[in-house]
Amino acid sequence: MRDEPEIGILYLVGTPIGNISDLSPRAQSILENVSIIACEDTRHSGILLNRLKIKASLISFHKYNCKKRVPEILEHLANNQTIALISDAGLPTISDPGEALVSATRDSGYDVVCIPGPCAALTALIASGLPAERFCFEGFLPRKTRARKLALDHIVKETRTSILYESPHRLLKLLEELSERCEGTRPLYVARELTKKHEQHIGPNLNSVINHFRKSAPKGELTLVLGGAKPEKKIKINNDELIKELSNLISQGIPPSMAAKQLSKITGISKNLLYSLIHKEQNI
Repeated sequence: MRDEPEIGILYLVGTPIGNISDLSPRAQSILENVSIIACEDTRHSGILLNRLKIKASLISFHKYNCKKRVPEILEHLANNQTIALISDAGLPTISDPGEALVSATRDSGYDVVCIPGPCAALTALIASGLPAERFCFEGFLPRKTRARKLALDHIVKETRTSILYESPHRLLKLLEELSERCEGTRPLYVARELTKKHEQHIGPNLNSVINHFRKSAPKGELTLVLGGAKPEKKIKINNDELIKELSNLISQGIPPSMAAKQLSKITGISKNLLYSLIHKEQNI
């Protein structure tokens, strides 16, 4: 095992998402011995560190000051100091600005080491029982109308399990947006208070989750695990049969382009592909 922390290294340290006992001994040792701890909220992280009896020099690092802080942290690394980056809960860089710091640190020639720890997304996914072999993480969805609509339209068509984060006062809106785009039987679990005494997993589908939270107001940040859409059945294309159908339509006086358009609506096959068959078939 290496002696840690080493100078000139940025440590990404996973902190508890609820149960303080989930902090690993290695993570605690790093936090006890680094020169500086960069965190989203010094007051929030200060409470955690006080409970762990860790005295550390804290600096804030969040989306509003990250551009200023990145060069400051790089300067600390250049001065042979050791730095740890933590988020309010879980692994840093997931739904927070740590990604920019990691990229800048590597570009400047310094090493980055992740000290594994809890993650709400993976904890909720594993406990949901939904397919976990292939999944995608969406985090918090955009607030702006157009970007949000595009994100939702993409998610409901995704065949892999999707993981989302949402705040309690916006949860019902998100659930209603999902219900407008997919069936109420779509598998869904919403996890809250993960790793805490009153941990909950509400499911097993969209309808039941909506009914639950209409009766019980959501509290705390929530993690949604949405089952993937069923793969669309691939239509076996038989060119001879398609040409026959096109011939029947054209024989009724329907122009070729309109015949291709009509058959496209019925079969779901590209209008352009159908139109190309007309030109290839000399007898039409």
